[in-house]
Parts: sequence; C-alpha cells; structure tokens
Amino acid sequence: MSRKFLVLSALALGLIVPASAKVYTRDEAVKTAMENSADIKTAEEDLLKAASQVESGYGNAYPSIDLNATVTRIFGLDDVTMGTPLTDAAKASDSEANKFDKNVLAPALDGIANGMKSQAYRWQSSVGLTLTQVLYAAGKVGTAIEIAKAYKHLEEVSLDNAKAKVRYDVNNAFDQLILLDSSIVFREESIKQLEENLNIVTQLYQSGMGKEVDMIRMQLELEKQKSNLEKAKKDRILARNNLLNTMGLDWEEDVEFRGELRLPEASLPYPDTAMANVKKRRRELVMLEATEQMREKNIEIEESGFKPTIALVGGIKYTNNKNEFYKWDAPKWGNLNKYIALNLSMNLFNGMQTKEAVVQAKSDLRNTQIQKENAERGFRMQIESCANDLEDAQVQIENAKNQVDLAKRVYDITEAAYRIGKETLITLLDDNMKLRTAKLDYTQAILNWNKAYNALLQATGEY
Repeated sequence: MSRKFLVLSALALGLIVPASAKVYTRDEAVKTAMENSADIKTAEEDLLKAASQVESGYGNAYPSIDLNATVTRIFGLDDVTMGTPLTDAAKASDSEANKFDKNVLAPALDGIANGMKSQAYRWQSSVGLTLTQVLYAAGKVGTAIEIAKAYKHLEEVSLDNAKAKVRYDVNNAFDQLILLDSSIVFREESIKQLEENLNIVTQLYQSGMGKEVDMIRMQLELEKQKSNLEKAKKDRILARNNLLNTMGLDWEEDVEFRGELRLPEASLPYPDTAMANVKKRRRELVMLEATEQMREKNIEIEESGFKPTIALVGGIKYTNNKNEFYKWDAPKWGNLNKYIALNLSMNLFNGMQTKEAVVQAKSDLRNTQIQKENAERGFRMQIESCANDLEDAQVQIENAKNQVDLAKRVYDITEAAYRIGKETLITLLDDNMKLRTAKLDYTQAILNWNKAYNALLQATGEY
C-alpha cells in the first residue's frame, strides 16, 4: 500500500549521521523487514506445504503401484531333491504297463510330489507388482482435493496478513523513532536558547545589574535540560534497536533512519468504512470463510464412512524356492502368478465411531460459524472506535498547534521584557518550559494521529 508521507518541518532535522552509516528510508525499512521477517518466512513455508497437499490430493485419483519382495529362510529342513522316480520305474518295468501309465499317470504323480517338495525348500523368495485403482470412494478423493484447495487459500491469506502486520509494525516503530528525533531537536534548541540567556544573565551579574540567584537558577535549568537530552538520546537508541529488531537486523549494525510523518493537511483519503467492503477486505474474515468451507467438506468426508469403497486390484508375482539363496531360475511368463480382482469394502460396525465423527465435524463447523459472526460484530466495534480515535486525534492536533502559537507569543513577549528588566528570570524560564512542552505535545499529537490513521486502515482491511 503506497501512502504519501509529507515532511513535518521541525522533525528529524539537525541530527548528525555518520558517513559510514547505512541510511534507511521508510520504504526501505519495510522492504528489509519483509525479507527478514520470521513470520513471513513461516507463512511462506506453510503456503508451500498447502500447495503440496493439493498436488497430493490429485495423486489419490491415480492408480497406486507397489513393489513387494520377500525372502524367507526356514530352518530345520534338509535339501530338497527333485526327480521322476515313478516315471522312471514305469518305463523300466518289465510288467505290462500301458502307455497311459508311462506317459501320463506316472509323470503326473511325479509332478505332484515335486510340487509338494518345492514347499519344503529352506530359501523361499518372491517378487511382485500390485496395481490398485480406486473406482469409487464415496467422493472422498474429490472432497479431499477441495479441502486442500481451501486450505491453500487460507494460507495465501495468512501470508498476506503476515506481510500487512510487518508493514504495520515497521511503520509504527518508524513513527516512534521520528518522534524521539523531534524530541532531541527540540531539546537541543531549548538548550541553545538557555545558553544564550545564561550568557546574558552572567553579563548582567558581572556588571552589577543582575542577581547571582538568577544566574544559578539558569545554570540549574540548563543542567536539567542537558540531562533530559541524554535521556531522550538513550530512549532513541532503544527505539532504534526495536525497529532494527522488527526489521530482522542486528543491533550492532551502523544504520540510521530518515523519514517523514504524515500530516492531516495532506488530504489523505479517508478509509472506506462500509461494512460490505470491509467484509471483503478483512483477512481474518476471509480466513474464517475458508475454514468454514473446509469444515463443511470435512462433514462430507466423515459421512462417507457409511458408504462402500470399490477398488480394482491387479498383480503379477514371481516365486523362487531353492536350497541355496543365490540360486535363481530365470522367470518365465507362463510360471508367473497373474491376477486381477474387484474389491468392495464397507464398514458395517465400528463402535459408532463414524457417527460420532460426523457429530464432531458438525460441531467444528458451528464453532467456526459462531467465530465468523462474532468477528463481524467485533469489526464494527473496532472501526467505530478507531474512527473516534482518529477524529479525536485531529482535534488534538489543532489544539496542540494553537498551544504552540500561543506559547511562542508569550515567550517572545516575556523574553523581550526580561531583556529590559521588566520580567523576572523565573517567568522567562517558566514560559520557555511551556513553549518546549507545547512543541513536544504537538509532535506527540501528530504521532497519535498517524497511529490512529494506521489503526483505522488496519480495521477496514486497507493496510
């Protein structure tokens, strides 16, 4: 979101920036925070995971091909020897064995015996391929894909929300730093003015026209303001480190920041508070709608537990049984075990688990709907509150501006009167303090307006 930032004439001026320092503008600070934010990186990984789940859901519609291999060693068995004793005996017999006995019956009996012996090999191995294609799953596959798509959309919105939050946090931290920069400038101006007044008082005292007590009071006030200036500088370091932390940078880095605060006089567009548009923009509500869609589809998934699943299964398997592990016969197509089957499975009773799962899924859906309704009401209250805060901040700026003008006029009059001896030093110091306080209050009022404007943009979903 691009917004126009205008220069606040008294802000962020007069601060010395080291030549070697890296200077960040507001936009550069936001960009750096976007690149380094752990929340954004986490949201990006979650989105990547969600996209993968969509592809995985489509994969469930394709057939599954599995390779199975088994090697079994049976102990306590002797070597198996294959032979044709009955056939050999029938052919060598002098008895009147007919051709059927010699060529059919005896070989058949030998084959049966050898087949039974093959089950007694010490080493029994098999390799097979199985293909499974689900033909009907009560809509589970398609519904799961829709849930995955809804989840992906939720993560997309979550990523946008994480980016918006980073922008919001950086802008607020940046504004706070500008306020402290302004405070330092004002205090330095006050100290400079006090030093000039101290010179005048000292000269008057040395010439015998002034009082020593006035000079001492001026010195005490000057020391007090120097102490406040040091405190403001320390607070600025903390604010700077907070901004660096938000940007994902180390505190030790030699960096500075330059930026401007927005002014109400810039005629910035007032945020769109129409609830119909707010509902479309608020990412929290969009995320709840995506969650609601997922909950609805989850009910369909759970209800499918009452329905059958039909799958087509086919496979091919090669078996090799030998006395030694390393001895393998070359597979022949005719010796392979080939099969195809149509499988139907349906749960008839599982202890009411399916029924209760449906009840729980419906309860989850209702909870999401309640959260959505409550969020909509909460948005209305939030927008109304933020709008009031922005209006109040506007009024406070006008009041603070008037206070600065009046305090400046009073101080100028008092200073002129003091120079000719018609006002006391105490009055001059008091009016100087009031002017300094009025300037700081004006800067704080502008910062409060910026915060209120940002908050209303966030409440309407425009941030």
